[in-house]
Amino acid sequence: MILFDRESLFNELKARGLDNWAKQLRLLCDERYSPTSHGDYKKWQAAVEALPAIATQFSANHDAVEVACDRSEASALSAEQLAEVRSALMQLHPWRKGPFKLFELFIDTEWRSDLKWQRMEKCVDFAEKMVLDIGCGNGYYGWKMVDRGADMVIGCDPTLLYNFQYEAVRRYAPDNCANFLVPIADHELPQQLGIFDLTVSMGVLYHRTSPIDHLIKLAETLQPNGQLLLETLIIDASDARHVLVPDGRYAKMRNVWFIPSLGLLRTWLTRTGFTEIVVVDVTATTTDEQRKTEWMRYESLADFLDPNDASLTIEGHPAPLRAMLLAKKR
Repeated sequence: MILFDRESLFNELKARGLDNWAKQLRLLCDERYSPTSHGDYKKWQAAVEALPAIATQFSANHDAVEVACDRSEASALSAEQLAEVRSALMQLHPWRKGPFKLFELFIDTEWRSDLKWQRMEKCVDFAEKMVLDIGCGNGYYGWKMVDRGADMVIGCDPTLLYNFQYEAVRRYAPDNCANFLVPIADHELPQQLGIFDLTVSMGVLYHRTSPIDHLIKLAETLQPNGQLLLETLIIDASDARHVLVPDGRYAKMRNVWFIPSLGLLRTWLTRTGFTEIVVVDVTATTTDEQRKTEWMRYESLADFLDPNDASLTIEGHPAPLRAMLLAKKR
């Protein structure tokens, strides 16, 4: 495996008549997949390259995305080899989305993303769809979508560490696997792209200084009648005009700008070109779903809530409540 090889993605885009976007992505990848792009680049590169190159079986059909030794291998990895794999993967700490199971190592990530996935797959048919996953993290959901029959998934996340985590897993994926990750943010997508059957945005909207611009960009990525799957923080309020604008941090996060009521979120979606808006799930985030683990040792949800009242954040705001909505582009 060649680290950060995206030739098959560029070729696929060209085959679909998207030469200009392929060229733009190539330039951005060349710029950002570079040892000068981050101080830890060489450490992360060494970690991925230290993973054993052996025949494996790859599966995303369970809660964890799994890699196991191929049956043709004489035996499983030795205890010494497993220790080396664990050491390499720990160099890519923190692991936030997952879980993953590489050989006998279970990567218990901060987020039980399998729980969110269970909510997603109940409401979306991924079969034969071209999917854009904005803010995809390390690509966990992309592996699940491809397993459910997606034609191609392009995940976007500018955080270089998550790109390396994806590369660690991709090392063992089938050569023709159609789950790709590129190091870009949503505002770097071309205007009026209009090619995706399904665009996914989870946990991104409230980090945008202009949620309206984000929703407009999401609409621009879709074909006519394409679907949006949007998941975001909301405020439990009956007033359709209500929005929380934290005056400082929200759950210790600096970059939370707007948390709307469900009614206001519907209005935003309608105003930005969406119709047939359906709320498919509203779930309070709990420490069963987001928590500190040995694979993510920094602060997590329990540290972000009022120790005396779990219904409030440490700042006194309502605790995280997340809504998942489906909508169709007009």
